[in-house]
Amino acid sequence: MVVEERPGGSLGSRLVPLLARLFVYPLLAWTPFGLMRFAAVIDLMAVVLRPPRGTRTARVRGLGCAAEWVTAKGVDHRTGRRAGRVILYFHGGGFVLCGLRTHRRLVARLSGAAGAPVLSVAYRKPPGVPFTDTVEDCVAAYRWLLARGHAAGDIVIAGDSAGGYLGFLTPLRAVAEGLPRPAGIVALSPFIDLDHAARPGKDPYLPVSRLPALGGLLWPGILPTDPLWGPAHADLSVLPPVLIQAGSREVLRSDAELMAAALDRAGVPCRLQIWHGQVHAFQVFADLAREGMAAIGEAGAFVRTV
Repeated sequence: MVVEERPGGSLGSRLVPLLARLFVYPLLAWTPFGLMRFAAVIDLMAVVLRPPRGTRTARVRGLGCAAEWVTAKGVDHRTGRRAGRVILYFHGGGFVLCGLRTHRRLVARLSGAAGAPVLSVAYRKPPGVPFTDTVEDCVAAYRWLLARGHAAGDIVIAGDSAGGYLGFLTPLRAVAEGLPRPAGIVALSPFIDLDHAARPGKDPYLPVSRLPALGGLLWPGILPTDPLWGPAHADLSVLPPVLIQAGSREVLRSDAELMAAALDRAGVPCRLQIWHGQVHAFQVFADLAREGMAAIGEAGAFVRTV
C-alpha cells in the first residue's frame, strides 16, 4: 500500500463545503426514504449539467437497466464497440439517488483523462427493487463488456461513493462466478464499512445519522463483517491494482483507509490518496475546485497505467 497526501485549500475547495452544507445536506438529511421512489426526478433535473464540449453519448440497449457510452472529445468513440481500453462506471448517490445525467460531466472528464470511452451504468435502485438486483445489474454490465469482445485486462471498473462500493463488489462477484478479473479499480470516496457506528466526526455533505436507516434498507439482518456484502471482509486477493481517492474532511475517509488496509493485507497493490481539505466525492465539484480536476487527471493516469 502506498499512501499519498495531496495538497488543497483553493478558494473553490473552501466554497464547496459551504454550498454542500446549505443545499445538499438538508436534502439528504430530511428526505424520507419512502420518497426515494421518486428519485428519478433528480436525474431528470440534472439535464442542465451539460458535459464538456465535444462529448459523445450513446444509449446502450440489451442491459436490464439504463446505460450509455460516454466519450470525451479526442477519444476514439469506436473503441466502445470493439476490443480496446474501456472504463465501467457506477455512479454514487447513496444507492438510491442520481443516475446518468447527474454524473455525465464527471464521467466525460474521466474519459478524457484516461483516453478511453466509459460505459456509465444507471443500475436499478432500492427501494424500487431489492439490493440484490442492483448488484446483478453491475455484474451483468461487466459480463456484457466481456461478451462484446473486451478483454478483462482492458477493463477498469470505477465509481464514486456508493458506486465505489459497487466497484469492489462487482469484480468480487464476477470472479466468484468464474469471470476473469478486470485490469484495475478506481474508487472515489468509496462507501465500504457496514458498521455505521464506527465512523468518527461530522461531514459537511453526508448526514451520518441517516446511515443506519440506509443500512436497514439495503442490508437488513446482515452483520457488518459478512464477507458477501462487506468488501473489506472478503477475500480480496483476487482483485487487481486499486486507486482510492478520498477527501481529508469527509466522514468516509475512514472507509477508504479501512479498504486500503484490507487490500494491503491481501497483497493487492493499492494507492490511497488523501486530498487535503476536500469533501466527499469532491471530483463531482471539479468546476468549482481545481483539486477535483487534478484528482480526475490522476485517476485517468492510473487507468492508462493498468
